Amino acid sequence: MTGAGSGHAGPVGPGHTGPVLGVVLAAGGSTRMGRPKQLADLDGRPLLAHVLAALDGTPVDRVLVALGGAADRVLDRVELGRAEPLVVEGWAAGMGHVLAATLAQAGEDWAAVVVLLGDQPLVSGRAVARVVEAWRSGAGPVVTATYGGRPGHPKLFDRRLLPDLLRLTGDTGARDLLATIGDGVHRVEVGDLGNDADIDVEADLERVGAMLANGRHP
Repeated sequence: MTGAGSGHAGPVGPGHTGPVLGVVLAAGGSTRMGRPKQLADLDGRPLLAHVLAALDGTPVDRVLVALGGAADRVLDRVELGRAEPLVVEGWAAGMGHVLAATLAQAGEDWAAVVVLLGDQPLVSGRAVARVVEAWRSGAGPVVTATYGGRPGHPKLFDRRLLPDLLRLTGDTGARDLLATIGDGVHRVEVGDLGNDADIDVEADLERVGAMLANGRHP
């Protein structure tokens, strides 16, 4: 593969072509924070806006943002850019349900989907591009970003896994699916390009805000 400068686990075969769909999961109820974290101010704009802006200029052809908790307020206050909003019924069932429901409504025109989390504002567009590049070079059917060797997001799934993705339920996301794929999960190191710190409570918001203010992220 090209460009990643990283080791990998999982096979690399002939290159892949076709449109790449981006899905940002931002449907949670923010129960730990006690207020909609999608709208929490981070460096002068809503948290979710940082995640969506990171997808600008990436090799992702279409972006969907899955909403649930506080969806009306998010739509009113967050600049979505090129992202298309999708309000997911039953969003409280968890991340797995939200991803499955989003893909069920995403249409047919995609060959791979890149999944990001709406509460990880330091994940960079360059990290997204590196993951997509690995898939284009033949990696898969899953490509996962790693940070110092630890798997994180973004994660890319080839369309051949759609039947499995549509069966996801609950709040564990695709964790069980990844476990069954084993060597089919290709790892791409992106720790030099950003940080996957997530924001669940007010202290997280303060910590990430300080990282942004001090420039302590790639």
